[in-house]
Amino acid sequence: MTTSAGFVALIGEPNAGKSTLLNRMVGAKVSIVTHKVQTTRARIRGVAMEGDAQIVFVDTPGLFQPRRRLDRAMVAAAWGGAADADVVVLLVEAHRGVSEGVERILEGLGDIGKGRKVALAINKIDKVEAPVLLGLTQDLNARFDFAETFMISAERGHGVDTLRKWLAADLPEGPWLYPEDQIADLPMRMIAAEMTREKLTLRLHQELPYQMTVETENWEERKDGSCKIDQLIYVVRDGHKGIVLGHKGETIKQVGKAAREELEAFLGRKVHLFLQVKVRPGWLDEAERYSEMGLDFKDGNG
Repeated sequence: MTTSAGFVALIGEPNAGKSTLLNRMVGAKVSIVTHKVQTTRARIRGVAMEGDAQIVFVDTPGLFQPRRRLDRAMVAAAWGGAADADVVVLLVEAHRGVSEGVERILEGLGDIGKGRKVALAINKIDKVEAPVLLGLTQDLNARFDFAETFMISAERGHGVDTLRKWLAADLPEGPWLYPEDQIADLPMRMIAAEMTREKLTLRLHQELPYQMTVETENWEERKDGSCKIDQLIYVVRDGHKGIVLGHKGETIKQVGKAAREELEAFLGRKVHLFLQVKVRPGWLDEAERYSEMGLDFKDGNG
């Protein structure tokens, strides 16, 4: 049997649907999905099998105009993921078209695109009429020499199988990079933290800025097969701590319940989850916090 394996980077603007596409390709929830932008911080890799090919997806943070250290580190991680990949897929939302952000990404692809194939995936095709799709396809292909264009709906699954088959056919021959049953290379501690952060983001909506992170402080395997997970939620102000806790602790209780249920479904066993909120005004400037998120602190300079 001849096997092949390689890395595929999904790039695009924040909220373009990269995490949803990754989860659809892999068939499991690996990258957190919310309706808020910039939710993906680390370069999460999901592993998908297609025939004898193993596709390792690099789900990068959304590319946007960086303002803070954390923003700059996220953008550096995104371009780094694309530069390391065998194939790059640019995801563009059909109804947003060629925005300023997409134009900036197309400029950046000039260097990244040398020596590797770049495919275009137009996502959320159900949101626009066919003539608009055709016009957008022609416009984008006139701006960059894409190897192939795919019309997809990551949320509904339309066109995703076709894209996965094309990617699998284009990967270099070689042994698989991960065991067949392994779906992500993120440590389980980080996946657990991401799940809790997703629940916080969904629950708090506009109330809390992005100055919040979750870390798994302790993971204890128990004799009965269950596990005990202690997590810390870092915020930068006392006021934010009150928002996370909620009236009489109701918010954090609901967040903990939702995160625990999802973790139990993901791990297939009982989970005891304990959440604690800590005010840490300078966490956005601490190298250790960036390492926990899989980002390079030095990339935030500039």
